[in-house]
Amino acid sequence: MADTSRVAVVILNYNGRSFLEQFLPGVLAHSSDSEVIVADNQSTDDSVEWMKENHPQVRLIINPKNGGFAQGYNVALQQVKAEYYVLLNSDVEVTPGWVEPLLDCMESAPSLGACQPKIKAFHQKNSFEYAGAAGGYMDSLGYPFCRGRIFDHLEQDHGQYDDSRPIFWATGACMMIRSELYHQLGGLDEDFFAHMEEIDMCWRMQHMGYQLQYVPHSTVFHVGGGTLNATSPFKTYLNFRNNLWLITKNLPTTQFVWKFPLRLILDGLAGLKFLVEGKGNHTRMIVKAHFNAYASLGKMWGKRKQFPPKTSPLVVKKWLFLQYFLMKKHTFSEIIPEKLP
Repeated sequence: MADTSRVAVVILNYNGRSFLEQFLPGVLAHSSDSEVIVADNQSTDDSVEWMKENHPQVRLIINPKNGGFAQGYNVALQQVKAEYYVLLNSDVEVTPGWVEPLLDCMESAPSLGACQPKIKAFHQKNSFEYAGAAGGYMDSLGYPFCRGRIFDHLEQDHGQYDDSRPIFWATGACMMIRSELYHQLGGLDEDFFAHMEEIDMCWRMQHMGYQLQYVPHSTVFHVGGGTLNATSPFKTYLNFRNNLWLITKNLPTTQFVWKFPLRLILDGLAGLKFLVEGKGNHTRMIVKAHFNAYASLGKMWGKRKQFPPKTSPLVVKKWLFLQYFLMKKHTFSEIIPEKLP
């Protein structure tokens, strides 16, 4: 095993040879004081062969199977010694000096568990990107959203979110986290497979008393949908199932007992919307997600024992779907004009 590094940038790869070819040279060029590691999740393309031939100096971890984003990182990070981990998607373009502001932020306060940079869209570089934007938040019903991204509406970056501030969750596309804390948390919940597992980990982090931070002086550009396309019915399944798991594990009991049934109704309305739009496959995936969530309710509830839920001051006390669909507020600053703590 390698000697302990200060920062280890760990890229989880699955059939992403084209992304590695496009973005890995930039990561290596702009992360000179960090160890860069590629963890391969049993790719069926030529990613591994390409890495060995073109970047033999880069440490390559080959996971025994493809257990998704969560298990992939958990298995790989058991083999990485560093003070800080950076979880970095393979489809991310980093910029010069991107690591230092994140590290400075983490060093500034021991109560910070994780942080993220500004996430902008690779194909529209003046726009925020879906997976993280200017930091993740949560509404009172358990719907995640971002500063700069409400549902599917992406804002242009005009410098309006250039202040560093606490956030509810940091994106798995590019997150710096204390390695010791990662392992104390048990890593990412492998039952999630992919999608929202980083939100779950960030929520558990808060139950332990840690905070998270958005760092605008570090910027990366994310392609998005590199492994699972946004139009995939399977992605719909994961999003709906995992969000129900998320609130089952993390909402205080007095809130869960009425918010969970309400969420089932709202999910049903979303299913009807898909049906009207001619996307019956997505409706079927929502039904499947619900049956899976019911069947695993006891298991997910049991996970609360290790990290007893606490009310977070960063939960936005508004219902996002009402603000967006009924009141037609499509930007973060319209919905939340006041400054959060």
